[in-house]
Amino acid sequence: MSPGLSLCSDGELAALAGSGRQDAYREFLARHKAPVFRLIRGHVGDTDAAMDLTQETFVAGFAALARYDGDRPFRIWISRIAINKCRDWARRRAVRAFFTRALPLESAHDVASDGPPPDVEAEDRAELARVRAAMAALPHNLREVLVLRGVEDLSQAETAELLQVSEKTVETRLYRARTRLRALLGERAE
Repeated sequence: MSPGLSLCSDGELAALAGSGRQDAYREFLARHKAPVFRLIRGHVGDTDAAMDLTQETFVAGFAALARYDGDRPFRIWISRIAINKCRDWARRRAVRAFFTRALPLESAHDVASDGPPPDVEAEDRAELARVRAAMAALPHNLREVLVLRGVEDLSQAETAELLQVSEKTVETRLYRARTRLRALLGERAE
């Protein structure tokens, strides 16, 4: 990786990558891989799946780099791709869950458990699992806003742009998500 690339804007990097500079792709990864991974992990709640989806996101993003508008933040653009990958993953998971439940009882021992891993027994991990479960119980549109604003710390304007909704919609969804999350966590604590 060239030290000069770290000084380039995302638009300049995209132009360099488009001209075949492999180090420009590496610079994109260095800048944006961690936030994209956190965003995806917040959506899917599974670290292994998040790693796979992060790779899929960057493969798709790099394949479509010619369509990236260099005047806009790359993070928003790649995050949009990541959210679409999460939505696709959730749809595939729902289909798999349907067919898994449709299996005869004799083959139930062959089906992998969706339960938390054994190391979640530690108190801090149990609390994290409890919060993740409560977040998973939220409707998809509320969970998205909560992850983007609360976990990824995107601004209201960035979140609105990413989700292609108004800032007021983001504000309303965030309020509803926090209210429902408090209620879910309060109910489970009792």
